[in-house]
Amino acid sequence: MIYARFIALGDSYTEGMCDEKKHGQYRGWADRVADVMANAHPDFKYSNLAIRGKLVAQVVDEQIEAALDQVTGPETLISFHAGANDVIRPGYKAEIVLAQYADAVRRLAASGATILVFTVLERTGNTGRSAKMWEERFGAFNKNVRAVATEVGAIIADANEETTFSDRRFLAFDRLHLNAMGHDRVAQAVLEILELPFDSGWRKPLAPANPEPKILRATMTVLWFITFALPWMWRRARGKSSGDGRSCKFPTAITWPLNLD
Repeated sequence: MIYARFIALGDSYTEGMCDEKKHGQYRGWADRVADVMANAHPDFKYSNLAIRGKLVAQVVDEQIEAALDQVTGPETLISFHAGANDVIRPGYKAEIVLAQYADAVRRLAASGATILVFTVLERTGNTGRSAKMWEERFGAFNKNVRAVATEVGAIIADANEETTFSDRRFLAFDRLHLNAMGHDRVAQAVLEILELPFDSGWRKPLAPANPEPKILRATMTVLWFITFALPWMWRRARGKSSGDGRSCKFPTAITWPLNLD
């Protein structure tokens, strides 16, 4: 399929958080994929409705109708990734979130567009109680993703099939979002799935990391806690989100690539 337009929905993962910035916006894997898709279709258009911090219900309420208004048929690709922000919250209700996710994918698929969904990496390389909870919660979440994707005939980008993604060096300093190298790897994986030109070396593992001195690791952990963990906990305590008051990058399908130079 040579896609005429690409509509990206979701949260910080699809917004492109912690990638390099271009035109004042985080670039992200979706923009990188759009760059290649634009080379394959002379009238290609792209929109990105994703906003950091959004829960599944918010993505559904704020993004789906806007996306459906832009669908032109199976030559439209819609990527949908939401739910990770729900899963990591203390009051996570799986029976509600998984149903919301499945209903959202069904609504998108009913439009006639081609749908692309993602699983979340279950084994991050961390250990301990929190890592076990992460693996259990996202294991069930991913099972739901695969089930509804199979039901509607969606394309699945499954991070758990590629061991290279567990390398923490693909994460930004906040230990949650991808850095530029990580976003590029995801973009190449998606392009391969879509049978578009991609960098065939994306599966190649990084060279072994040099061991870090304990004092450096401890210092970085303290800085991380002060810079990211404490603000996150403070927002949760107040019922706030990093996406409050923010607008998406490209609300309507625009000619791509964007050239503001």
